[in-house]
Amino acid sequence: MSFTELDHLYMARAIELASKGRFTTAPNPNVGSVIVRDGEVVGEGYHRQAGGPHAEVFALRQAEHLALGATCYVTLEPCSHYGRTGPCALALVNAGVKKVIVAMLDPNPLVAGKGIELLKDAGIEVHVGLLEDKARALNPGFLSRMERQKPYIRLKLATSLDGRIALANGKSQWISSAESRSDVQLMRTQAHAILSTATTVLADNARLTVRSDGLSIPSLDDGSVRQPIRVILDRSLKLTGQELLFSQNGPIVLVHDKQFKPLFEHPQVRFIALSADESGLNLNELMFVLAAENINDLWVEAGAVLAGSLWQAGLVDELIIYQAPVLLGDKAKAMLQLPNYSELSEAQHFVWTSVETLGPDLKLTARLEPCLPE
Repeated sequence: MSFTELDHLYMARAIELASKGRFTTAPNPNVGSVIVRDGEVVGEGYHRQAGGPHAEVFALRQAEHLALGATCYVTLEPCSHYGRTGPCALALVNAGVKKVIVAMLDPNPLVAGKGIELLKDAGIEVHVGLLEDKARALNPGFLSRMERQKPYIRLKLATSLDGRIALANGKSQWISSAESRSDVQLMRTQAHAILSTATTVLADNARLTVRSDGLSIPSLDDGSVRQPIRVILDRSLKLTGQELLFSQNGPIVLVHDKQFKPLFEHPQVRFIALSADESGLNLNELMFVLAAENINDLWVEAGAVLAGSLWQAGLVDELIIYQAPVLLGDKAKAMLQLPNYSELSEAQHFVWTSVETLGPDLKLTARLEPCLPE
């Protein structure tokens, strides 16, 4: 099928709607839907929260009887299975829509073409692939979990102009500006989980929660701001359960060497034991485990050791640098601990995707290419 200019317009609107769920939908994907009848939009919706109605259901509720004979535009294949909600594909069939245009197939094995098949079996005209690249960009974490069995990993670093993250004595507050720190909070709340280390928690007395004061962040149905899962690498179980980290609401995962046994219990804490060697915990194993735990993406806030280990393991999908206009000198701490390369070809290459100004700072975003399989 050759998609029309109006088809592109309506799907672009569905993608815009889907992006509104990025603060609240994890572990579900962001999905938007638009229903059009006789050239007029009669229903719109987006998935707002896991466990709640999907995008198509909101759009159908708004359209009511006008959905009969209409065209539904949706950014992801309508689901075909019963979970916490019923199948959206069946809801579209029951509403009597005539045509469904889908941006991309759902890679979730529970769906994966079954939603399209259900619609076609009901006599509905179905077309797939409109603005697929933009639809994929909505859900890098969900797609990474489904297609690569690992979360999508964003590594955040706050550095000086000369790539240093702290003075030689370890002092680092504050290299970046208040504007950059506010942006970090926005990025945290869009992440499904935050990855850090016990060393960072102890050094900074870190909570690693979203501080939403002064920020425009959509809330969950109960009025709260969704807090990301805090995943802390604590190989030898140095944390005691008394740190500030544990006084904040929200789930915590403590990842440790399987040779060590947890010495405390906490209602918010789960322990995950991994294999380890002289270089540390097995990070590839960790990513597989986190994907199995339905974690879509990780926002990494840690020191040079973990940052370097993730980089060397080829696990970093996106690098986000908040760069302050200050020089700290060659004795200050580098942003990553990496081996001494002998050839430039040994180094990983990223592609800059955006450069923003945040107060006096720059926010530099780079991504590995290709970031996801075709």
